[in-house]
This record gives sequence, structure tokens and C-alpha cells, in this order.
Amino acid sequence: MTRLATSWLVYRLTGSPFLLGVVGFAGQIPTFLLAPLAGVWVDRLNRRNVLLVTQFLAMLQSLALAGLALSHRINIHEIIALSAFQGLINAFDMPGRQTFLVEMVEDKQDLGNAIALNSSMVNMARLVGPSLAGAVIALSSEGYCFLIDGISYLAVILSLALMRLHGASPKRSADSMLVQLKEGWEYVSRSAPIRTILLLFALVSLMGWPFTVLMPIFAGKILHGGAHTLGFLMGAVGVGALISALSLAVRKTVLGLGKMIPLSTAAFGFGLIAFGFSHIFWVSLLLMLVCGFGMMQQMAASNTIIQTIVEDSKRGRIMSFYTVAFVGMAPFGSLLAGGLAHLIGAPYTVMFSGVCCVAGAAWFATRLPTIREFMRPIYRDLGILPPAPAIVQDSVGR
Repeated sequence: MTRLATSWLVYRLTGSPFLLGVVGFAGQIPTFLLAPLAGVWVDRLNRRNVLLVTQFLAMLQSLALAGLALSHRINIHEIIALSAFQGLINAFDMPGRQTFLVEMVEDKQDLGNAIALNSSMVNMARLVGPSLAGAVIALSSEGYCFLIDGISYLAVILSLALMRLHGASPKRSADSMLVQLKEGWEYVSRSAPIRTILLLFALVSLMGWPFTVLMPIFAGKILHGGAHTLGFLMGAVGVGALISALSLAVRKTVLGLGKMIPLSTAAFGFGLIAFGFSHIFWVSLLLMLVCGFGMMQQMAASNTIIQTIVEDSKRGRIMSFYTVAFVGMAPFGSLLAGGLAHLIGAPYTVMFSGVCCVAGAAWFATRLPTIREFMRPIYRDLGILPPAPAIVQDSVGR
């Protein structure tokens, strides 16, 4: 609700597409710059306490937006500053939430289902939130969207405070933050699965996901529709993502998720390529379903594998690198997509994005044997795979 209300407020106040981009960039760039250091803090501190602080600050940010908007005193400079403040909060909140999710799941076998259910709720919110925001703005103003958002944090803070957790508290480290940051980076570099997954994730975030920035062009110029056309297209992306998340939620094990990453990335890429060619509304709608499905499948499968195999002592730092790949690439991808669309047009830009995703999927597929060799002993230690058969000695004991 707040994202849509912010975009609408910026456009109503300024009428500038450029300032829309500036506000989006301001809200994402702090996460890119600060998430790795935030991950060190998350590993040092009690993660529930981290979330209590970030949720309280996010509540203050929303209430500040509400107060300024409802008093009709808000201007673009205040929106940019408060968006940057939210990006600063997210730099700590996102790795904190990702790591805290594991503390809420007692059996790691259930981790994939928990991540998928979390993704289902996120995508349901993406479907319902904009519709609610549109209704609230039509009936009153953007300020009430911000007010509802601010009040809703009270439920989150109360839920966090009432949780009974059985996980171990993070161990205090005598090492400096820079030493711990280096330790996290070396852990990512040495781990073939985590390194390869994050590289593909960053590529898709940079080249694939920013296709949403170009959706208004497709809705208006390519498909000759209006705001309702844009709503249907983005709704189709959300439906596809929701179906994907629900399909992952019913899985019994993390086994087999590795091969889903290149398959879903390739499906996403081919969906983008075909979408670039389409000039028929219902065909474009179906292709957006495919894109949403592939996008969510790749994201949730990547998250599940990383959360399953990473060491608990380094979880916050690793998930901060995941946050950089997920959120941090987005502002650069949006700028790149906009620049390419200006040079070669939106359809060719989306096709090129799809080709990059398919190429990334092919590269990841070549790395799968190495990834499986690395993960097999970890899965055995966790009880996900049966123990390796004992080596039978011959008659002379060799």
C-alpha cells in the first residue's frame, strides 16, 4: 500500500517520471551500500531484538509520512529523505528477517515449506495491497495509506515480543566488524553452491527483474491499453508467483531444488523473450504468469538452499550478501533497463533481458555437478540424505 501511495504522491506533486526514479533509487541504494555491514551486526546481536528495533523505526517512518501528508506539508525532498531512511532500515531488517525465519523453524526439513509459505504471504500482499491502496486514495488521500501502514507495525512488534524461541543465542565475537565481514566474504567465495547461487541471483536481479519498470510502456504503447491493462499485467505476475510459492510450500524436502534453479530461471528468461514479441493482450497476460512463476521459483529455491546449508554463526552475513543480490541490484537494473529502452525500445530491452537470464541458467546448469558434490556431505550431516555406505574392506584389510 505504501509503495503505491508513495509513487502516486510523488507523481501528483511533481508530475515527473524522473523523480519517481529518484525516489525509488533513494529507497534502495542504502541497502546495497550497508547490507554487508548490517549482516555482521545481525550475527553479533539477538535477531529478535534487531527486528524489534527495525520494525519500530519503520513504524516511525510511516507515521512521519502520514503526518506530513495529512497536514498537506509534505514535499519531494521530505519524501526522498524518508525513502532513504526506509532503505537504511531495510539494510538491517531484511537480513534480520531472513535469519530469524530459521530460528522460528525447529526442524530444518520444514525450512523450505516455511520459506515458501512466507513467499506466498508476500505475493498475496502484492496482489491485495495495491487494490486496497487505490481504494483508500480514491476515498481519501495517500496519507491514510501511510497511517494504516504505521499502525499495522504494532501487530508485528507485539507478535515478535510474544514469541517463545528455543534457538541458541548468537555467540559474541571478539573480532572486529571488518574481520567478520572478511570472514563472511571468504565463506561465500569458498562455498561453490552459495557463490554460484548468489551470482545467478544478482544477474537475474540486474537484468531480469527490472522488466517491471517498463510495464507502463507495454500497457500503453504496445498493447494500446490503459491503467487497467497495467493492473492486469502486474496482477498476472503476482498470480504466477503465488502459484509458484504454493507449489514449493507442499514439497516434502529440499532435495531436487538445485535443478529447479536453472529450470525456473530459463522459464523466466524465455517468458521475457516471448513477451517482447507479443502484441496480443491475452498472450502477454499468459506470459506474465510464466514470468511470475519462474521468478518466484528461482528466488524461493535459492533462498531455501542457502538457508539450509549455511553455518548458523555466519547466517546474518551470508543473508546480507543475499540482500545485496536481491535488492541492491534493483536500482542499477532499473537505470539500465530505462537507458536500453530509450536506445533500442522496450520490447528489445525485455528480449535482451530474457536472453541474459537464459544464458545465466545455462551457465548454472554446467555448475550443478560441482554444487551437488559440495552439498551432499552437508545434507548427510543434517539428516536430509542417508549416511554414506561404509567402505567394505577386502580379506587383507585394505
